[in-house]
Amino acid sequence: MEYNTQRKKLIIPEYGRHVQQLVDHCMTIKDDNERNKFARSIIDVMGDLNPHLRDVPDFQHKLWDQLFIMANFELEVESPYPIPTKSDMNTKPKKMGYPSNESKYRYYGTNVKKMIEIARSWEEGDKKEGLKYVIANQMKKNYLKWNKDQVEDEVIVNHLEELSNGALKLNSKDPLVNIPIQNNSNLTYKNKNRNNNYRNQKKNNFSKNKNK
Repeated sequence: MEYNTQRKKLIIPEYGRHVQQLVDHCMTIKDDNERNKFARSIIDVMGDLNPHLRDVPDFQHKLWDQLFIMANFELEVESPYPIPTKSDMNTKPKKMGYPSNESKYRYYGTNVKKMIEIARSWEEGDKKEGLKYVIANQMKKNYLKWNKDQVEDEVIVNHLEELSNGALKLNSKDPLVNIPIQNNSNLTYKNKNRNNNYRNQKKNNFSKNKNK
């Protein structure tokens, strides 16, 4: 009896040994047309294993790359995509840079930073003043979302000016939106009391009807 440990190691085990044997057989076909036809048939078989992705263009590209990988990059067929090489597949990915623009006011978020940059590029006028007011409101919402303490509007206005390097000074005297933070435990306590009151009322009504 032959064990899998004694057989040739599969390059991509997810496709199984039968697909690997098809690839090995394709490499032995000498006629170019027959070899190309057989390679396309293998791609169809590989796509049948993932029917929900077989018609996606990017997935088709992936299938052809995997075909060449299973052939150890020694298969000579016509591919609708650039034929990969072993060096291409073994290239290490580029190191991703760590974000270095962290702010001490992280609770305002990245979207607020983007809004501030856009507002700085606008010309002075009513629209820009309205945008500054919108940004300040969003900053206050974010502040109250991540901080338990309340905050004065003056603090938000100063933070807006600081984050914009002095370019955005809010002239509007309208108060900023103040959204109270609801405590989940308080909500649970209120719901519990409401349910208890409903049960007691129902119990009392039942007792009254029974006494009649």
